[in-house]
Amino acid sequence: MKYPKEYLDEIKTRLKVSTVISKSVVLKKRGKEYVGLSPFKNEKTPSFTVNDEKEFYHCFATSEHGNIFDFVMKTQNLKFGEAVKHLAQLAGMQPYMFSKQDEEREKKWKEYLSIYSQYVDYYHNELLKNDAFFNARDYLKNRSLGKEEVKKFKIGYIEKNPNFFDKLKDQFSEQTLVDSGLFYLDEKKKVYIERFKGRLIFPINNISGQPIALGGRIIEQLDYLAKYINSPETMFFKKGSNLYNLDSARKLSNKLSNIYLVEGYMDVIGLSKNGIENAVANLGTSLTDKQILTLNQFFDDIIICFDGDESGYKAALRAAENSIKDLKPEKQISFLFLPDKEDPDSFVNKNGKNYFIDFTKQSKISVHQFIFSHYKKQTENNPSSLAIFDKKLRAIANTIKDDYIKKYVLEYFLDKISELTPHTSQNRKNFYVKKTRSLESTKRYFTESQSLTGVELKEFSLIYLVMTNLKLMQENIHLIENVKLFTEVNKQIFEKIMLKLRSEQKISISDLDIDSQLIDKINKFAPIKHILKNKLENENAVIEILEDINRDLNNYDLEYRIQELESKFSKDLSEATFNELKELKKKQNIN
Repeated sequence: MKYPKEYLDEIKTRLKVSTVISKSVVLKKRGKEYVGLSPFKNEKTPSFTVNDEKEFYHCFATSEHGNIFDFVMKTQNLKFGEAVKHLAQLAGMQPYMFSKQDEEREKKWKEYLSIYSQYVDYYHNELLKNDAFFNARDYLKNRSLGKEEVKKFKIGYIEKNPNFFDKLKDQFSEQTLVDSGLFYLDEKKKVYIERFKGRLIFPINNISGQPIALGGRIIEQLDYLAKYINSPETMFFKKGSNLYNLDSARKLSNKLSNIYLVEGYMDVIGLSKNGIENAVANLGTSLTDKQILTLNQFFDDIIICFDGDESGYKAALRAAENSIKDLKPEKQISFLFLPDKEDPDSFVNKNGKNYFIDFTKQSKISVHQFIFSHYKKQTENNPSSLAIFDKKLRAIANTIKDDYIKKYVLEYFLDKISELTPHTSQNRKNFYVKKTRSLESTKRYFTESQSLTGVELKEFSLIYLVMTNLKLMQENIHLIENVKLFTEVNKQIFEKIMLKLRSEQKISISDLDIDSQLIDKINKFAPIKHILKNKLENENAVIEILEDINRDLNNYDLEYRIQELESKFSKDLSEATFNELKELKKKQNIN
């Protein structure tokens, strides 16, 4: 028997190609693709590329090409069925058993999808076209949402006395319709009621983009009704295993490393309307291990941003204690706290995308910092309270599954506690070597530097070298006239410096007319400053370092051109493109 296409698609959407392949091949990010040494041939120069967006790998050395199933079959010598089982386990899915029960389940799944697809389409079109629903459209307009957002998120509205059950009962049994969670039986009147009547509906899609549940919001102020409700859990919908908008947000993981996790549908839609597409919402439950695992498959930094009120803070604390268990060395979980009475929707509508992103960069804190800060506020300055504080933090650190992260989080907690109890912590110095830079500032420095690319840092080194040797550079201007920079800001800074150097007048840094904050950033992050400490007086050494930087930047240029040609070759498979690619790789090796 064949595996159902839906099952295979679910595996592919849960697992990025790079996630699977990086378990056996060391991959390096290059633009939208990853490159590495071929697993099919011994080689010194990488010819193996992985493209998550197109869901394939290609080996230029052997012409091997395929998807994650092909890769596992070829590298692990497995049959297709074995590869499917292996990848399903990696994706956190149950194995497909091909029993009669599974066949029956597959039939029910197709019926379930059909019911939701018809239901969502009908009420979405009603909201767009039915003149009687002007009140729902006015509500959305007052929330700054127009037709574009309604269409993008397929929002619908269900009237107060709907009759869609009657439209579906000719196609599906009453039990199947009730099992969908969209309807329930009124025992007194013996009629079937639509659960979301009188509400706006927000389709909750699975990771493949198919609607499997709904969220509903009332548009009137009615104290006897809950403002929001979700579909009940069904055979095919588990709240703790799904996230609103993940089907769309996951497609951005090749461009963005972070994802915002917010509380509500309107927060996701409000952020999207303002140009922030990388947002998902949990579904009215505490954050689960499954949701963290799913987000970690696609993103390196989960930024949890709940409402800026007491309930939002409490939800964030629950999320912190639950999510810290799943911290990994290459992943981050951060928290962003908005001003009181604000939620992501209202905050981004007031201030716009750029302010929201800048606010994130300046204000987000890591999960362990948040936990420490919270429990420190609950602690009084007496031995009993401090002992409880210490015990609580150790218990939280011990829940972390990764041993390396556990070690450093515990060290962070103990280091911070020792600052509160300096006299009782003297003995601890025998066990922990005090760092020259505090862990707090190191963490901040590391977080800031993580946002800089390798080429930016190399450009910083070039600019730093030139600014600290203006006289020498003016005398040897020919050495830097043809240097190519890649990032726009650094290009502008370098052009300003070159303009001054060409004037042949004696100049200093103050003459350069460059924003002092940019200069501070270059001085802070330029890696070359550590090498230059003892070599500033040695002009020959400075020239040698300059030549090394030029060579590295030239190689970056070659890498970009190689990347473009590899992408072109994967489409046209032209011999001319391949030969041009080989020539560039030769130059890269020479450099």
